[in-house]
Amino acid sequence: MARKSAEQQAANNADEAPNFEAAMRELETLVDRMEQGQVSLEDSLKAFERGRSLVTRCRSILEDAERRIEQMGLDALQGGDRN
Repeated sequence: MARKSAEQQAANNADEAPNFEAAMRELETLVDRMEQGQVSLEDSLKAFERGRSLVTRCRSILEDAERRIEQMGLDALQGGDRN
């Protein structure tokens, strides 16, 4: 059976996806563990894959926030034109 890609795993875990702060904390923990060099190669690979998934999640959250902020700005401009 083929292994799932990080993107597929992220999509499958969407309901369990961490918020931005939790994802960043987990990412920092993974980086710290890997930098200490006390992790096996297999565990390092798993941590790297998880880290990629967390980065993707954080980017998605930030992009969504940016879109929402831009929309609020557009809404404010459109509301100002009506007066």
